[in-house]
Amino acid sequence: MYWFVHLGTITELNGWDAMNPGHFDQHLAAFYEAEIAAGTLSREQAKELLCCFWIKVNNHTAPPKVGITARESGTYNDFTNINIGGITGEGKDGVSDVSYIMLEVIEELHILQPGNSVHISSKTPDRFLHAACKVIRQGHGYPSVFNPDVYVTELLRQGKSLEDAREGGCSGCIEVGAFGKEAFLLTGYLNVPKVLEITLNNGIDPVSGKRAGIDVGDPREFTSYDQLYEAFTRQLNFIVDTKVRVSNYIDRMFAKYAPAPFLSVVIDDCISKGKDYYDGGPRYNTNYIQCTGLGTTTDSLSVLKKHVFEEQKFSMDQILDAVAKNFEGEEFLRQTVLNKTPFFGNNDEHADDIALQIYADLLEAIDGKPNVRGGNFHLNMLSTTCHIYFGKVMGATPNGRLAGKSISDGTSPSHGADTHGPSMVIQSLTKLDHTMSGGTLLNQRFLPSLLKRDEDITKLGHLIRSYFTLGGHHIQFNIVDTATLKAAQKCPEDYKDLLVRMAGYSDYFNDMNVDLQQEVIERTENESF
Repeated sequence: MYWFVHLGTITELNGWDAMNPGHFDQHLAAFYEAEIAAGTLSREQAKELLCCFWIKVNNHTAPPKVGITARESGTYNDFTNINIGGITGEGKDGVSDVSYIMLEVIEELHILQPGNSVHISSKTPDRFLHAACKVIRQGHGYPSVFNPDVYVTELLRQGKSLEDAREGGCSGCIEVGAFGKEAFLLTGYLNVPKVLEITLNNGIDPVSGKRAGIDVGDPREFTSYDQLYEAFTRQLNFIVDTKVRVSNYIDRMFAKYAPAPFLSVVIDDCISKGKDYYDGGPRYNTNYIQCTGLGTTTDSLSVLKKHVFEEQKFSMDQILDAVAKNFEGEEFLRQTVLNKTPFFGNNDEHADDIALQIYADLLEAIDGKPNVRGGNFHLNMLSTTCHIYFGKVMGATPNGRLAGKSISDGTSPSHGADTHGPSMVIQSLTKLDHTMSGGTLLNQRFLPSLLKRDEDITKLGHLIRSYFTLGGHHIQFNIVDTATLKAAQKCPEDYKDLLVRMAGYSDYFNDMNVDLQQEVIERTENESF
């Protein structure tokens, strides 16, 4: 039955719209247990049926992307995300034998899609977490890992009932909502480092030469960091307000010209309200604005705060002139800021306090603004692969990043900035209140040698538990070394089945363009916990 509903939705709508069955293992558990008890189904037969389902989803790729969408993300993944484990609507542990069978299917098939995630609450048994970590060790970039204890609180804060929040989860990459009861729409990405770039050029986009923001003053004349940051927040609020108005207009156009009658039939309250999915029909109607580049923005402001205003090692003129010429002839300055600045992701209060302030101001700018469907806008820290495209439409930034290079993804630290290991990364990240967002993304890359032994798998589980106990929303891993990735670039025919975690999805390394490949290569390679 689910398969035909899935076909109906992806036929009616954009094939990248992340239609998925939610907690599929919980839906199937009662049927599985009844048939096992009756002797009409064996465990192996159930596993074979799930394998067939996985293959069916994999055979229906999303349509080719064109234009700006192709430049942002070239994947054929349709972002179906099977949620495994978690908690039930009654708040009990949702893990069953079906959950373990699904992990076995994922490990043995290692195909592109459906995407999948494990949901680890405080009630989830360690045995299940250990089994999930063994699959992660295979190096295919999945499953990703989510924390129901945090995202249930996120959904409650947004106004969901307790049962609806518990039955909710992730659809697509890292965004969460109430399955079968909510239209939670992703209405575009916000390039936060670009907002800072425009601020540092007094409302002008230096790449296009056009005015893109408001006049907030010449930063070369600012006499304090507070004056600079106030200009940044003014620019941020102007751009967010513009974005909200445009998003609301687009939503009205969708409701009028692109209704979804089939999807509306299977989403609660659309029929009783007599309204379409895109017109306020569902029980809950949310718009997420996905903010990218927290690490890049934090580190750039950290450079300016420390070296210009606190220590006065460089003037604002020197920094901005170096940035304008992409640091050509300014390698001493660039190496100074790269090596002598507190950067986000190292449990350093200087940088982390800046990240906290940016996060709070993003929340203030976005959260609770009304949409046109009877709901509200909320903050989401998701980049998908837009952080790569966004870097291409930016010049250099004060943190030493060169023009055209990727900005940081989600809430992950900037590439190479996290120099003290993953334990320090999670301490920096959990200073943010993840329950105030609708999702935060954290990428980590480990060497395969770090997870060779069974006790290493246990350590990975402890890292995940620690992050979630401290309040983390999501974490995902690439288990691959740089040498393998570079070898795949040189001899792609030898690495046809190499899957990596790109954003909220995995993709074949050889199917990714060079920019996407390079972004994965440049992620910090961790050799220890």
